[in-house]
Order: sequence, then structure tokens, then C-alpha cells
Amino acid sequence: MNRVFDQMFGGALAPSAGFAPSVEMKETAQGVVVTAELPGLAEKDIEISLDGDLLTLSGEKRAEKTEDKEGVHISERSYGSFRRTLRLPWAPDPAQVAAAFDKGVLSVTLPRPPQAKPSVNRIPIGSAKPAG
Repeated sequence: MNRVFDQMFGGALAPSAGFAPSVEMKETAQGVVVTAELPGLAEKDIEISLDGDLLTLSGEKRAEKTEDKEGVHISERSYGSFRRTLRLPWAPDPAQVAAAFDKGVLSVTLPRPPQAKPSVNRIPIGSAKPAG
């Protein structure tokens, strides 16, 4: 039945799927920067929380569209909540965390605490032993 509505109305009446924003986490020498694409959301609809080394982004997307033309009335509503939890490589100081929201993109900057210096563990590569 949904397929019939999709073909007739271009998917306008089909139920919307859950909202799952794209999230990117990038580690730098200074810390971690997390960006999330949240198009159509307002800053007031987004919540950021930090619990030790767990960063949680959550919110709710609400959209309503009403259209009247040529005797046809179309009303669409879509709602969806999301919750993304990311484990960080260390527990940042919550007082040092900063967040910005611009043009639908959320950026969260989590500075590296002094005790969590970046470390590189070099692993030596040995020669391959012949099978036998």
C-alpha cells in the first residue's frame, strides 16, 4: 500500500523514517572536534551532554508544511528525534568544551587534558617467514 501512495504522490504521504544525522569525529594535537550535520534544526532543538568520556548529541526535528493550490490542500508533518553517543579517547574537562552551531552544522571542540598527551606506539614489522 505504501508503494502505491509513493507512486501516486511522490512519497508525500509515506511515513518518514527516523532521523540519523551524519557525525564526524576528528582527533587533532589539541583535542577532538566533533561535527554533526543537522539541517532544518534550530539551536534550541539540540542538546549536548558529556559524561566522562561519553559525548551525547540529541535533539528533535519538527517540520510542518501546508500548501493550498488549485483546490488541493496538502499538509505534511514530519517529526523525528535522534541520539548519538560517541566514546572519546579520554575524558575532557567539561569547562573547556565549546560548541557552535552555524548553517545546520554543529561543531563541538573538546580540548585534550594535559594528562592525555597524544602517543604513537610504533610497531615493528618483521620479515615474512617462508611457509614450510
